[in-house]
Amino acid sequence: MVKDIKVMVVGDMSVGKTCLLISYTTNSFPGEYVPTVFDNYNANAIVNNQPINLGLWDTAGSEEYNTFRPLSYPGTDVFIICFSLISTQSFENVIKKWHPEIQQTMEVIPPIILVGTKLDLRGKHKSEGEITPEMGEQMRVAISAYKYTECSALTQDGLTTVFEEAGRVVLFPPSKEELAKSKKEAKDAKDPKNCIIQ
Repeated sequence: MVKDIKVMVVGDMSVGKTCLLISYTTNSFPGEYVPTVFDNYNANAIVNNQPINLGLWDTAGSEEYNTFRPLSYPGTDVFIICFSLISTQSFENVIKKWHPEIQQTMEVIPPIILVGTKLDLRGKHKSEGEITPEMGEQMRVAISAYKYTECSALTQDGLTTVFEEAGRVVLFPPSKEELAKSKKEAKDAKDPKNCIIQ
């Protein structure tokens, strides 16, 4: 039997959410930027020999949709929070905007996959500041995300992993011990004497 999984994709405007979804579902990269209001995509996949149907929800990252966007959150099985690996502001907004918005909207917080996008541009935009894999992992711990992964919608490097992990965390939820460890890591990360991100 095919398991239906609702995947909500959030993050700042222009971090590549729509490109991520179009590249994954159509195997092609969109040629032009079109700001999203709300859009849905579907993809079938197999995770650990289990067929799944991913209902992929693309959301608007702009401020003007702040009141409408959370209306689509109920029933979400897993969140994918995206940030651009070449934008420190989009990275900081993971913990300043996106994680708090999920916490305030959801009674029970579903698993979160943290995704650094635009991997193909790392090393090409030094002036804007880049996010290292270590910084991404620290953010994963800080928001108690299930996984941190990086990808490029253009080259498709790491792209399949994003959605496999989204399916895997719903099919095979973390044990109580893993959740307790994750919460302890997050608590330690928030302790100023242990903080690496400052």
